[in-house]
Amino acid sequence: MKDSGQTDHPIEQRITLDAISAQCNEAAHHARRSVASISKITVQMKMLAINAKIEAARAGQIGRGFSVVADEVAAVGAEINAIAQDVQAQLSRRLADLNALVAAMERESTGDRLIDLAFTAVDTIDRNLYERTCDVRWWATDSALVSALANPESSTLGRATERLGVILDAYNIYIDLWIADRNGCILANARPKEFNVTGKSVSDLPWFCATLKQVSGDQFTAGEVVRSALLSGRETISYACTIRENGDKRGRILGVMATSFDWQSQANSIVSSLRMDDTMRKRNTRALLIDRHHRVIAASDGVGVLTEKVIIPDGMDKKSGYYISGNKLICFHTTEGFETYAGLGWKGVVMQDIA
Repeated sequence: MKDSGQTDHPIEQRITLDAISAQCNEAAHHARRSVASISKITVQMKMLAINAKIEAARAGQIGRGFSVVADEVAAVGAEINAIAQDVQAQLSRRLADLNALVAAMERESTGDRLIDLAFTAVDTIDRNLYERTCDVRWWATDSALVSALANPESSTLGRATERLGVILDAYNIYIDLWIADRNGCILANARPKEFNVTGKSVSDLPWFCATLKQVSGDQFTAGEVVRSALLSGRETISYACTIRENGDKRGRILGVMATSFDWQSQANSIVSSLRMDDTMRKRNTRALLIDRHHRVIAASDGVGVLTEKVIIPDGMDKKSGYYISGNKLICFHTTEGFETYAGLGWKGVVMQDIA
């Protein structure tokens, strides 16, 4: 996969295509002007032929020869005019076809470039979230967290809160960290002063229910991107793992460790950092991430997050491609995952106005 920041080749190719299009338009202009000149000349020839016939008629028998010449001049003029008109029609059709071909080539070149950008966006977030799956599985074996769920007393819960705070201080990509018992009651969190969530229940959240079904501490559950009521409406995605007896990955489930990833700031940094040239900016290019439900979960312009949907038409390649909708060229690339992280069925999408 080529570096998404390398824009030299696409720009050179677009300039070449633009030059071809300009030459086509210039050729059409010259053709029209030349045909117009020929038509003007043939009109003059016709007038000369008419005048010659008039004079020949006045000359009577003597002027008959001139009348024949006048007829021939008129016929030649008409033939020249017909040829000129045919040349113009043929040339106009060919140039129109060439312009259409240039436009298709430019669209294909642009589509390939934007598909690369779409891949960069979804691949970057996948690499980021792969690390989050490692974090939650590692922290779930922390002795302070295991002890707090095995023996939930004020001292052990206090130590767990302290430990969660230490972890979070080193990872500013998270909003908060929680541990909850098997019933879904949050027993401790990393930022108790900012988020008063202890005693609150997460038992009705899909990621919690799915986590309790895990058969090993090697597994993890990923939630959806949401605005969390427990986190003052901030956008987050939760990654969860079971906390097991003695920290053994096959041990009895004591509860759940959950991380609240700071989705908005991290995702925005990705879609907003994609390099765009002046032409892309002039065409109102947007970089998006959409989830498996087609929801926009990140947008370079900040518009439509969690409200807008982008539905790829049926029949498109499942992996990547581009299509036209209205006056928009829409390009996409589906997640390929990273390492052991298969991804969540998300897509990177880049759309821009058609020139």
